[in-house]
Amino acid sequence: MTTNLTAGQRALLEAALEQRQRQLDRRLAEHHGGLTRAEHAREVLLQDGDDAPQREADRELDMALSDRETAELGEVSAALRRLRDGEAYGRCAGCGEDIPFDRLKVEPWALRCVRCEGEREVAALRRG
Repeated sequence: MTTNLTAGQRALLEAALEQRQRQLDRRLAEHHGGLTRAEHAREVLLQDGDDAPQREADRELDMALSDRETAELGEVSAALRRLRDGEAYGRCAGCGEDIPFDRLKVEPWALRCVRCEGEREVAALRRG
């Protein structure tokens, strides 16, 4: 499935995805200090001091940030695969229409056009 993206636009988006992938890889590596996610969380929890409730809150925040960055890294990697494999990159998973280039410039890993993403978010809010 091809989209209306030009070769230059595709190259620009691929470069943006690669840059974001490197940033997330670097942030996760720095964040965890070479430890696994679980090991890092344990280290945060076991830090010295008498502020156990604060450490627990810090650990929860730390894990949430790590989860968010890991999820985004997965989205970026999947978008790069779609782009390189000639799959449905740039096509809305909701309506099947082309995702506008301006939207992809802002979020190159987007799976949906603005309208379909908005509908998905509203539906998620209603469910939960």
